[in-house]
Amino acid sequence: MNTTITISDNNDDTNYGPYPSDLTNARLKFSGLIDFDNLHNYASQSIPTYINKDNTLNNSITDHGATLGRILFYDKELSINRSISCGSCHQQAFGFSDLSIQSDGVKGGKTGRHSMRLINTRFADEENFFWNERAASLEIQTTMPIQDHAEMGFSGTNGNPDLNDLLSRLDSIDYYKELFTWVYGDSTATEERLQYALAQFVRSIQSFDSKFDQGLASAGNLNQNFTNYTAAENQGKTLFLLPPNQDGAGCQGCHRGPEFDIDPASQNNGITSSIGGGSDYTNTRAPSLRDLFNSNGVLNGPLMHNGDFSTLEEVIDHYNQITIDPANPNLDRRLTSPPGPGPGGPQGQNLNLTAAEKSALVAFIRTLSGADVYANEKWSDPF
Repeated sequence: MNTTITISDNNDDTNYGPYPSDLTNARLKFSGLIDFDNLHNYASQSIPTYINKDNTLNNSITDHGATLGRILFYDKELSINRSISCGSCHQQAFGFSDLSIQSDGVKGGKTGRHSMRLINTRFADEENFFWNERAASLEIQTTMPIQDHAEMGFSGTNGNPDLNDLLSRLDSIDYYKELFTWVYGDSTATEERLQYALAQFVRSIQSFDSKFDQGLASAGNLNQNFTNYTAAENQGKTLFLLPPNQDGAGCQGCHRGPEFDIDPASQNNGITSSIGGGSDYTNTRAPSLRDLFNSNGVLNGPLMHNGDFSTLEEVIDHYNQITIDPANPNLDRRLTSPPGPGPGGPQGQNLNLTAAEKSALVAFIRTLSGADVYANEKWSDPF
């Protein structure tokens, strides 16, 4: 991006928006679904004191910007045939992911990888996005699916319109004329404005009401037993936190609590197949481990970039005994035994977890799921 946009609410000390705007058409369009005089709180949500990571950079969340982002996120006008929105692939009921391995795109198209969960996207050191980290920021990521030929279609290839055609479409829609003026000061839709508003909404999606959060708030120390946990959940927490050379599973080495974000230095996790066959060694990113399960205890869709696993137990079995693909140039050295190359080449990790230890890990990871994010209106479809 070539310029920096900063938008803020009136209680901020900057000189940027919200700007006066006649919201007549927006009020009619979203009547009963969005109260423009009493916006949802996106900018000042409660965040636990033990959460320290934040990749917001120069695009602070505001109530006005995130409200526009919410509308854009769910608007099917952002696909060429008005059939798909961001929310079609990233569904609130499933942790902003999809139960299908591949999400539906336009004209029978499919996503190339499983739709990543968007829970707590903000609270991570990793700034690159997509499974293979091809987007240098969340802002850049937000408009790439829109320009994907199979996903939302504004690719400018094979006879499809391009992003400028989408911007012209948005410029012609009365409620967007009003909303862009309300947030940015004039009605012009630009890619950067789309990116900033969408990223604000996505970063606002947070979940800190889990059993884990209740336990940590009480204990004050991640390494202590939590009084609200069962014995199995505390055992699973210990296994998660300790490295393999201390009889742990080493999960914390890459999935770092209490945010449970992915270490930016992480490499491939040993899952090397593409959807539909072939090899894919480029996947080095993962979403937070929070909210793998929804509020009903149901897994939020298949796991890994290719949806290879349908249960958390299968994931733990994979990490318990890593089989090395000799053609994989990117396997994370923490998944070899001993870590890094050894005589005759690296050997795959073998944790020798018992059935009881595997069950304990599952029990602990289940405690990382909350309830509010699945039902809160502020993140729901306003159409």
